[in-house]
Amino acid sequence: MMERSGEASETNAVYVYAVCRADEEPSLGGLTGVSGDEPVRSLSIGSLTAIVQTVRAADFTDEVWQERLTDENELELYARAHHEVVSAVAARFPTVPLPLATLYNGDERAGLALANESPRFRTALKRIAHHAEWGVKVYAPVAQSAARRAPEERPAEPGDRARPAPGAGRAYLERKRNLQSQREQRQADSLRVADAVDADVSRIAAASRRLRPHGSGAAGGQRVQVLNATYLVAEHRAAELALLAAGLRERTGAEIEVSGPWVPYSFVGEV
Repeated sequence: MMERSGEASETNAVYVYAVCRADEEPSLGGLTGVSGDEPVRSLSIGSLTAIVQTVRAADFTDEVWQERLTDENELELYARAHHEVVSAVAARFPTVPLPLATLYNGDERAGLALANESPRFRTALKRIAHHAEWGVKVYAPVAQSAARRAPEERPAEPGDRARPAPGAGRAYLERKRNLQSQREQRQADSLRVADAVDADVSRIAAASRRLRPHGSGAAGGQRVQVLNATYLVAEHRAAELALLAAGLRERTGAEIEVSGPWVPYSFVGEV
C-alpha cells in the first residue's frame, strides 16, 4: 500500500516506517531500512516521534511499485527491511507501524500529515503499550486412519451382479449416510473446540481478532485449520498464555500452535 502527500519530489521522498512515543532519542544506528543510501532517523511530530528515511523518489513511483508487487522475492526484501526497522523501535517504545511504502514529499509534508493523525496515534499507542500480538491456530484432528475406518465392501464377483444380496442397496446407502454423519460430527466438534480455545484465550487478552482459516494446503499435509486468530496480550501475561495453551491441548486433544510475540500490527487500527 502506498500513501502520498502530494507528488514526490524529483529526487527524494520521505519514507515513514512508524510512529512511536519515545521518552528519549531512539537509537537507530545499524538500521539500513529499505535504502542503504541514507540513515534511518527520527522526525519529531509534537510529543510523538516518526521513524523515517530519505529515499530516492524514483524508486517508489506508482509504476515502479506496481511492478515490484509482482516480484515476490523483491517485495519480500522490502517487507523484511520495513519490519526490521519497526521491530527495532517497538522493542524499546510503544510503536504504531505504518503500511509498507508510506511516502511524503519532504519532512515538512510528512510532519503535517502525521500531526493531523496524532489523536489516532495516541489512542493506538495507549492501547498497545506493554502488549504484544500473539497468533493462535487450531487444527482439526487428522482423519481416522484406514485401519480404523469401516471395512470396505468385498469386490463383487462377476456372477454376483445378477444376484445382489437382499438389502445390499439399503445397507450401502446406510453406510454412506453414517460416514457423512461422522464427518459432519467431527467438523462440528472441531468448531466447538475452536470456539472454546478462542473464548479461553480472549479472557486473558486485551483484544482479539479472528481471521479467515487457511486452506488445508497452507496448513500443511492433511491438517484442517479451524481457528486462525490473533490476540493482544499484556507482556506480564505471556507465561500465562503458554500455560493456557498447554492446558487446552491436554483438555481438548486438539493441535494448537502459538506464535509470537509480534509487533501488534493487527491492533493499531487503520493509520
